[in-house]
Amino acid sequence: MSSRGPGRPSRAQVRVRHTSCAGARVRRAALLSLLLAARFPEAAVAAAAEAASDTASEPATASPAPDTRWPTLLAAQYTYVLQHQTGLHSPYAGALSLEPQGDTQATHTIGFYGGWAPVGWAQLYLDTEKFMGGGVSGATGLGGLTNGDVVREGAAGLKKTFYLARAYVRLMLPWGAPVSHVERAQDQTAGTEAVRRLELKAGLVAVTDDFDHNRYASATRTQFMNWSLWANTAWDYAADTRGYTDGLVLGYVSPAWSLRYGLYRMPTLANGQTLETLNRAREENLELTLSPWAGGLIVRFLGYYNTAAMGDYREALALAARTGTVPDVAADGRNGRHKYGFGLNGELPLADEGETGLFLRAGWNDGATETFAFTEVDRQVSLGAQVSGAHWQRAADRVGLAAVLEGLSGPHHDYLAAGGAGFLLGDGRLAYGAEQILEVYYRLQLWDSVASVPLRVQLSPDFQFIRRPGYNEDRGPVRFYGLRVHQEY
Repeated sequence: MSSRGPGRPSRAQVRVRHTSCAGARVRRAALLSLLLAARFPEAAVAAAAEAASDTASEPATASPAPDTRWPTLLAAQYTYVLQHQTGLHSPYAGALSLEPQGDTQATHTIGFYGGWAPVGWAQLYLDTEKFMGGGVSGATGLGGLTNGDVVREGAAGLKKTFYLARAYVRLMLPWGAPVSHVERAQDQTAGTEAVRRLELKAGLVAVTDDFDHNRYASATRTQFMNWSLWANTAWDYAADTRGYTDGLVLGYVSPAWSLRYGLYRMPTLANGQTLETLNRAREENLELTLSPWAGGLIVRFLGYYNTAAMGDYREALALAARTGTVPDVAADGRNGRHKYGFGLNGELPLADEGETGLFLRAGWNDGATETFAFTEVDRQVSLGAQVSGAHWQRAADRVGLAAVLEGLSGPHHDYLAAGGAGFLLGDGRLAYGAEQILEVYYRLQLWDSVASVPLRVQLSPDFQFIRRPGYNEDRGPVRFYGLRVHQEY
């Protein structure tokens, strides 16, 4: 599967402009002026001044509306990642282990992102992407894979051609008069939208577009590249191998708090490209976002419940013990099995209009059934920071530094220790220990425009250090050196 980091729209940060209904107050002031004028001319002058002040300070009511009602190319991007994995201590290895001698691989992704807002309350989006290249060590051997643009080796039959990434409709019902202005961005038409609204989104989507978002750690093409830093890896969210699925999101959005519910199709098999029908396999997400604080702190609480034809680790181990074979959780798949989990996500702006700040994620799932769609992580905590280059006269540059600690449930690591394999992990045996990840990157903004065209060009060296790769005390540590070139319109 793909990282789903590319599935994250890199929406522009915009300032909010509120408009409210001032008409009633203006009419009352005008009526008062007429009554006072008959008996108290001086008071009438004061009332007229108050009405003029109200009119100047409170803009007229505005309905949500797009800047243009024509279909538009909202964004286009090209990202190149060159990554080198060093050799590592490896007394033994399995089919899904990191290459002991090291590896060097490159990836390329191209994307075009279109949108159309024929009316103020309805928008349609259509995205196409193409992936080329491969991840180091076949994009296996880790819970936190190191290149978010990778489509994994597990999808051997996928052609490296353009494919449809998103195709969905977004409907918005205003819940009050104030509106905000949003700029053109990937999967965001420019215009005004109601600040408080009910929202429905349905079609072919990326689940991470609407859940577990974080200002400082959500986009693999411009921020952290490790999977455990642009998403909550304990959240086994619905997706095909490329990172997309069919589904819908229903939500209430407001400046102080928001609540979203999502329903999505799961794949028929673990790490599969074919999606199952909703009555047989599905994911349900519920996320509460709290943002009432003046300093810009945002906290998100996520819960999810998956239903699919999953294998059970304990049952696979029991069967292997009875038959004297290696456990195979995929062979134990049965319809109607479940996985559930929770996530906490926070972002805290500190300075530079929010461009310098901290972030935190924590995640947990029950770990009884096999990892089915994302990556093999059952517990996760990550903490990091982004720093604006304004502190060294490079206002558009960014530095990111973060650390991750992640682990497996008891049944999951017992299964791997007995020689079992998932779709990412399988060293043949296991001396279990938590996987530890450190990543640091520098994003150098080369250009904001080229020949008056708004074409942004960025160059980002990246370094990652991982202890106990694949949760194995016997292997590693290992280092990853990367260089990312990103261009976007």
